[in-house]
Amino acid sequence: METHPFHTPWVEGEELLSLIPQREPVVMVDSFYGLNDPFSYTGLTVDETNLFNHNGRFTEYGITEHIAQSAAVRIGYVCRSKGEAVPVGLIGSVDKMEYYSLPAVGEELHTILKVEQDIFDLTLISAKVYVKDHLIAEGRMKIFLKKTP
Repeated sequence: METHPFHTPWVEGEELLSLIPQREPVVMVDSFYGLNDPFSYTGLTVDETNLFNHNGRFTEYGITEHIAQSAAVRIGYVCRSKGEAVPVGLIGSVDKMEYYSLPAVGEELHTILKVEQDIFDLTLISAKVYVKDHLIAEGRMKIFLKKTP
């Protein structure tokens, strides 16, 4: 059994887009490496054309959006696995975000998301974002799911 979850994506490309409501140019996740509840794992290779690049660095806004979309991929995957529609998620709050460094174009983000609480249509997640083995950001979000009837 592999000890590092970021080897082979479970979902990427067009299939990944079926799990989230975002479309280019605002897609901030390009790989889903799976889940082991309460954890899920995503990635993003920072592209030079990314909207959230500034002077060759991926900004705090981009990292925050990457975390939110990582949560969207997780719930999209869970819902698809159950044969349910993929809901739209809305960020209710961003809390205790810390940014330690900003990744450069070409670097790959690996994000570990943990579901801290899941109550009705509200999910509290914590996230840690790495480049290689270096923690570059961490924080928490509350996400409200807007499910369609």
